[in-house]
Amino acid sequence: MTSTNWAGNLTFAATAVERPTSVDELQEVVARGGSLRAVGSRHSFNRVADTDAAQVSTAALPPRVEIDEAEHTVTVSSGARYGEFVEELDAAGLALHNLASLPHISVAGAVATGTHGSGDHNGSLASAVRALELVTADGGFRTIRRGDLDFDGAVVSLGSLGIVTAATLDVQPRFEVRQHVYEGLPWDRLLAHYDEITSSAYSVSLFTDWGDGGITQAWLKLRTDDPREAPAEFFGATAATRNRHPLPDLSGENTTRQLGEPGAWWDRLPHFKLGFTPSNGEEVQSEFLVPRRRAVEAIEAVRPLGERMAPHLFVTELRTIAADDLWLSPSHDEDCIGIHFTWRPHTEEVDALLVDIGAALAPFGARPHWGKVFDEDATDVEALYPRLGDFRELAGRLDPERVFRNDFVDRLLFGSGR
Repeated sequence: MTSTNWAGNLTFAATAVERPTSVDELQEVVARGGSLRAVGSRHSFNRVADTDAAQVSTAALPPRVEIDEAEHTVTVSSGARYGEFVEELDAAGLALHNLASLPHISVAGAVATGTHGSGDHNGSLASAVRALELVTADGGFRTIRRGDLDFDGAVVSLGSLGIVTAATLDVQPRFEVRQHVYEGLPWDRLLAHYDEITSSAYSVSLFTDWGDGGITQAWLKLRTDDPREAPAEFFGATAATRNRHPLPDLSGENTTRQLGEPGAWWDRLPHFKLGFTPSNGEEVQSEFLVPRRRAVEAIEAVRPLGERMAPHLFVTELRTIAADDLWLSPSHDEDCIGIHFTWRPHTEEVDALLVDIGAALAPFGARPHWGKVFDEDATDVEALYPRLGDFRELAGRLDPERVFRNDFVDRLLFGSGR
């Protein structure tokens, strides 16, 4: 069998894909023995979900959307895509704290890789996890809850501890958002007013091609209960007069509504609508998270590469992410800025650029996003994650036979081949 990831930049080596339709059936699959690797909605760009044995998809497990209003939580199936349950949550008068730019990604995959949205005070999607239900290496079943000894190590785990069947997420009262886009934010204004700019709305995304024009688009997502009004001019940028796509030559038809039109949180926090494919065709993505306190330095370190990047880059997005306590989260213990690159499928040129981008950001302790492409050989995970030793001990207890490991995690997390 052959299958590819969503972007088509890699073909999985997996020999089979198991699709259990119940937790009992999943337990039977695991108990049979042999290596297994969880796969979500295939939105990763590297081999974090690959294996030369069998993959396991939980997308066929019975759908769950179980709201506990007293506990302010919702429990959802691990294979559910965020866009598939947010309207039901909204109808109950509730909301998640944030969403990624794509609502097409699965809950378990997003959580396991530390995927995030934007906002100075908004943690990653994994930071909303209250509990995880998972099938362990012996075919057993376990729930790990916030406050348990193993919790902070188990949430962002790269699928190395078990097959997650459901996640319980924190919720809050529903809210609405007004989205405003501004065009042409000069570099000097960004660098001089970075903190003011990113704190100007509930969520702020800044798009650039690294050219002399600076930030080509600034997307501000303001909650309607925020008394601040969207300014007529934004640090030298002017308000867009039509719905925009982050790429200047694409229609804004598949993006969430802008121009200040209020809408539900689930229909404004992502950049793209669930019903549309957001890609510009084949693409590759990379992202590096650096400490927020060094954001301006990091941006200035990347800018000299702009001319080299231009022929190979669709767009870069700059976002902020609040710190969390999760051991393998790229925002562990640090408020961060994410520097995200969407590349044209120019593999050799992008690989060479990633070496230089990684070197430029290394002085700032940049942590690559676990689901994106980066220079794996040069990534010193030991130096970047102070709780890595604790994670290794946890993995040794929960998966002593290395059932859920693959080459990717063995090399990066455990410093060895299979």
